[in-house]
Amino acid sequence: MMSFRSAFLPSFVLGLVLAITPIHQAEAKETHTTKVSKTAKPSKTTKATVSKTNDAKKSTKKTVKATKKSNKKTVVAKTSTKTSKSKTVAVVSKKDKTSKSKKSVVKSDAKKISKTKEQRLAERKERSRERFAKVSRTGQIAKVAKYTAKPVVVASVAASSAAVIASQSTTPAIEQNKSIANTLNLESKAALVINSATGEVLYGKNTDQPVPIASITKLMTVMVVLDAKLPLDEAITISEEDIDRLKNTSSRIRVGSVLSRAELMLLALMSSENRAAHALARTYTGGESAAIAAMNRKAHALGMTQTRFEDGTGLSSHNVASPKDLVAMVKTANNYPLIRRFSTTGGHAVAIKDSIQQFNNTNMLVKNPDWEIGVSKTGYINEAGKCLVMQAKIKSTPVVIVLMDSWGKYTRIGDAQRVKKWLESSSIN
Repeated sequence: MMSFRSAFLPSFVLGLVLAITPIHQAEAKETHTTKVSKTAKPSKTTKATVSKTNDAKKSTKKTVKATKKSNKKTVVAKTSTKTSKSKTVAVVSKKDKTSKSKKSVVKSDAKKISKTKEQRLAERKERSRERFAKVSRTGQIAKVAKYTAKPVVVASVAASSAAVIASQSTTPAIEQNKSIANTLNLESKAALVINSATGEVLYGKNTDQPVPIASITKLMTVMVVLDAKLPLDEAITISEEDIDRLKNTSSRIRVGSVLSRAELMLLALMSSENRAAHALARTYTGGESAAIAAMNRKAHALGMTQTRFEDGTGLSSHNVASPKDLVAMVKTANNYPLIRRFSTTGGHAVAIKDSIQQFNNTNMLVKNPDWEIGVSKTGYINEAGKCLVMQAKIKSTPVVIVLMDSWGKYTRIGDAQRVKKWLESSSIN
């Protein structure tokens, strides 16, 4: 029995051990499997986390790239903004510089202008005075004239008259064609055309009736002033007395203006300035009344029996003459070189107070190259109508044209053109 127990017990223990060992191993395996399975489950989460992390990294990279791009764009934008700002600043600085330079130029110009304003009156008056004195004393043409005046050789009246007579003696006369003369219809109410070399009447219309002569009076005013040999460069101040109170005509020669006697003659004959003519008569030796007396004496001496003067401007309608008398006056005026020059000057600039005034001739024909005019004078008041007297050469023949009381603005000019055309076509070859 004991032997059986002793023999069985070790074997039983060994079997028990063997039996227990697989279970333990199985449990160990099971435990390991469980651990593995438990570990496996977190690995899926880890994969998901890793994938999320990877996605986050990718998105981060994209964000970084986008950020870098945006940063680059921002840098570029900032750079362009800075550039544009610098350009704007440069442009503004250029504009500022330009505006500053312009302001400086304007300031310098303003200074020049102010200097010119301060000096203009004295300088221009002195310049005009000197040049006009040269005209009156030596016969030289003033440089301030807009239109070139005809050259004049200053000589005595007797010498010039002799030269005119000598030239007229060799001049062929225009022969009147009576059939053409009968067809010449002039608009002027009184007219006379003569050959001044022979005295032949080429055309006549109401020639003996005395009519108001308006500013044609100024020819006689200037003649008596020249006869008196008053200094031509003497300064004369326009006064209140020279204002027209009769017809209330206007004038660009303001009261207080200082002009030489030669300038007053020019303006009286060329532009028919009434204040200039009145100042000439007022400053005549003995005053205006003495000048008017001298004018009437000279008219009587010239055989102007139907002529009467009451003022030196022609504004008075009592200044009258017949066309025949006016022919004698125009022929005499042609003997005065300064009257020939001043009455046919197209235009002239004169310093009056603080400005330079441009005056033009009232007879537009003196600027017409088709005309050769020696003496010219226009006139107008309501009582006289539009008047025009001229000494001219037509086909080398000296003629005197007198046109009185024309009704339209250009009628007297049209009549003069018709007379010229008629004379040019009426000569017998």
